Amino acid sequence: MSELVQAEQLVTPLSRMLCEPSIKVDGLQRLSGGANMQTWAFDARTANNTYPLILRRKPSGVGRAQTAPPLRTEVIEKSPQLVTLSALSLATEAALISLAAEMGVKVPRVWGVLEDQDNLGEGMVLERLKGEALPPKILRDSELADARDRFAFEAGRELAKLHQAPIDRCPIQLRNVSWEADLQRLQSLSDHFRNPSPVHQLAINWLREQSAPQTPRVLCHGDFRLGNVLMDSSGIVSILDWELAHVGYAGEDLGYLCANVWRFGGAKPVAGIGEYESLLQSYMDHGGSEITMDELHLWQLYAALGWGFSCLTMLELHLSGEDPGLERAAVGRRLSESEVDILLLLDARLS
Repeated sequence: MSELVQAEQLVTPLSRMLCEPSIKVDGLQRLSGGANMQTWAFDARTANNTYPLILRRKPSGVGRAQTAPPLRTEVIEKSPQLVTLSALSLATEAALISLAAEMGVKVPRVWGVLEDQDNLGEGMVLERLKGEALPPKILRDSELADARDRFAFEAGRELAKLHQAPIDRCPIQLRNVSWEADLQRLQSLSDHFRNPSPVHQLAINWLREQSAPQTPRVLCHGDFRLGNVLMDSSGIVSILDWELAHVGYAGEDLGYLCANVWRFGGAKPVAGIGEYESLLQSYMDHGGSEITMDELHLWQLYAALGWGFSCLTMLELHLSGEDPGLERAAVGRRLSESEVDILLLLDARLS
């Protein structure tokens, strides 16, 4: 599969998705960002309408980490490094986004998924919405000041709506493992990487000493953070990038959002721009379960540990030659960030 997409290649699949016999594709351009996927923006024009669209597409040469089944026991035992990145197909992502839309979550409209005969590989076409997703701009631009003030409240609201999605309607491909099995996954990952970090082992040991989370099992976004949230001056426009979605615990998405790595240098605990109290109260007011600060702390540590294993996976992909791109190496160098975050989170707990 070529890395490049040509406008004429999109005409046939778009005609099928939009139910329009004659389509012209204008302004096709690849957007920057995204470690695991390509994103292309374009306009699909017909005689009567113009559709601003996005193509999300798996590039060639992404390596095994993007194609392995998600977190199944046999995969963990054979190749645990494969489970730190998503294995969801884009068709599965499209189904999840549609389910989230039914729950009232702010998401882009899914127009359709690519088929084998389209000769473009795996991909889906989404509505292109206006807004800002770059974390530095969200944290600093003056026109987004009011949106920053509302963000923790709105994030709690959107997560509460998502977490009320019926589990029995989620695609069967989603990861859905117990707390005990997930801790074993983390240990397997550490063992696979030859236990490079005593701090990571300390975190795993601490998590093992804690009781299993008491909050409900829910559909988790899995990567809910700045960078995957489209915003404008009115607030959250849309939730993007569902490739890490899974069935997990209600506190997981909230703790992930509060992880230091996803504050992008912001001073406040919720994504660098909001306060804990606003997030937790809004989540509960909109139908989510009560999340204590102790549980939020646990999930922040869990997120810091997961970031460490993501760094190690990226580094392995680079050093093995399987995906030698600079982006993998750059992320791999950030391993120490997770160790510092873990030590700060555990400081008061272990003293």
